[in-house]
Amino acid sequence: MAKKNKIKVIPLGGLGEIGKNLTVFEYGNEIIVLDCGMAFPGEDMPGVDAVIPDITYLEKNKDKVKALVITHGHEDHIGCVPYFLRDINVPVYGTRMTLGLVEQKLAEHGILSVSKLIRIHAGDECCISRNFTVEFIRVNHSISDAVGVAIKTPAGVIVHTGDFKIDCTPIEGAMIDLARFGELGKRGVLALMSDSTNAERKGYTMSERTVGEKFEEIFKNTKKRIIVATFASNVDRVNQIITAAARNKRKVAVSGRSMINIIEVATNLGYLEIPQGTLIPIEDVKKYQNHQLVIITTGSQGEPMSALTRMAYSDHKKIEITKNDLVIISASPIPGNEKAISNVINELYKKGAEVIHQSLMEVHVSGHACREELKIIMGLTKPKYFIPVHGEQRHLINHASLALGMGIDQKNIFMMENGQVFEMGSDGAKVTGVVPSGKILVDGYGVGDVGNIVLRDRKHLAEDGIIIAVLSLTKDGKLAAGPDIISRGFVYVRDNEDLIETLRIEAERSVKDTLISRQKDWNTIKTNIKNDLGDFIYERAKRKPMILPIIMEV
Repeated sequence: MAKKNKIKVIPLGGLGEIGKNLTVFEYGNEIIVLDCGMAFPGEDMPGVDAVIPDITYLEKNKDKVKALVITHGHEDHIGCVPYFLRDINVPVYGTRMTLGLVEQKLAEHGILSVSKLIRIHAGDECCISRNFTVEFIRVNHSISDAVGVAIKTPAGVIVHTGDFKIDCTPIEGAMIDLARFGELGKRGVLALMSDSTNAERKGYTMSERTVGEKFEEIFKNTKKRIIVATFASNVDRVNQIITAAARNKRKVAVSGRSMINIIEVATNLGYLEIPQGTLIPIEDVKKYQNHQLVIITTGSQGEPMSALTRMAYSDHKKIEITKNDLVIISASPIPGNEKAISNVINELYKKGAEVIHQSLMEVHVSGHACREELKIIMGLTKPKYFIPVHGEQRHLINHASLALGMGIDQKNIFMMENGQVFEMGSDGAKVTGVVPSGKILVDGYGVGDVGNIVLRDRKHLAEDGIIIAVLSLTKDGKLAAGPDIISRGFVYVRDNEDLIETLRIEAERSVKDTLISRQKDWNTIKTNIKNDLGDFIYERAKRKPMILPIIMEV
């Protein structure tokens, strides 16, 4: 078969990890990109704000890129959009809610006016380019307006579920369009790419409405002030919290910038209806008694700067946690965040608060399909090839095993990795190469300027501190002043003056020995100071602080 009848699928993020979902579909000289997300930094990335995919391959082929298609508005699918559009300005296709959240991000980055956003609805079919037509299929998820896609190419149809579950009683909108998945299956699906997040869980994911019923029960049976932490983007969950509060005659205050922003977007777009007089400014909570209040906040993942974490550590300007508070954490931990959440819960308990979380009560349901739902999608679409996506390695492997049990041939199940180039057509499929992929770290306004060396230095500083030796040399290479020793994060100077003085003497000896040996270049002096002080400190304290010599010429 001619090469032109092959389509390439290149995941640049989202495989073997949670987050930064981005998949490239390439046919001939045309490319479309599906989703453009970020991931949250781990504990091994101090100071990093976000992690985004490496799009070097797309930058090198930017003339081929025709569109960016977004399945839904979660950060792991839209968080990288502003960085992507700054380099590759192409039309962005998404539903109303999704584009509402994207617009907010683009406005923050100052590029909204130069971006082209194309609103679509579930059921629409858009001819994006000569070789790519995309059909948008309604799915249920933990955010409104989520869609899966059927990507139609000359090589065949690829169905990508996006993040989904089967919810027969969704809070907003209609049930997932299973009939359309079935129709596509009857016509022939070349490949299915399906959400693997809950591939380890048996059965079905519960409906979002079960959480609302639990909120009603809790709100009715407590006189305490209620604080609910959940994902800001889970508009259906926020909707149910506000509904339960209004029915129990409680006012609602909102804390956390992302929560405030998303509630504003959802309200303006009509996805969130707040009864008049229910919402109050966070500054007004002191005007009401505990049984009259519900506070909706960010911080369900124990994020260091989130509102709930600041409350737990008495660092919030408006809210102080007391024994009269009931805190509900309405979310499940993202893998890797378990310890951070546990720390926050312990701090809340220390302050006397009552805490309810998923392991104690059904205050959260997942937005992702469990094993039986995944089977239904496979059974409806009847794909020739199957590619599990969106999940860590254990999720992908479990999903692949599920596909094998559904009768999909082992040789037609592909466990891919980020950066692999997968080519398929009617005559076969295989991995044919790799392209650059990986993690780009975002720190403030800096994108990609924090790498392994910077992270190594940050960890070093965090673990052992820093010692700075400052000295002055004359032009003819004589010691004019110093060295003075400055310590941060190594020892408390006032309690260790003798050690600091000993370090000063050792640094002075090192400098003089170097000068006596007629090695007067600054690099040699700095290297000797670092080595001599490093050996001395390790011998005395068994520590390895960062040592930074600073030389000034007078």
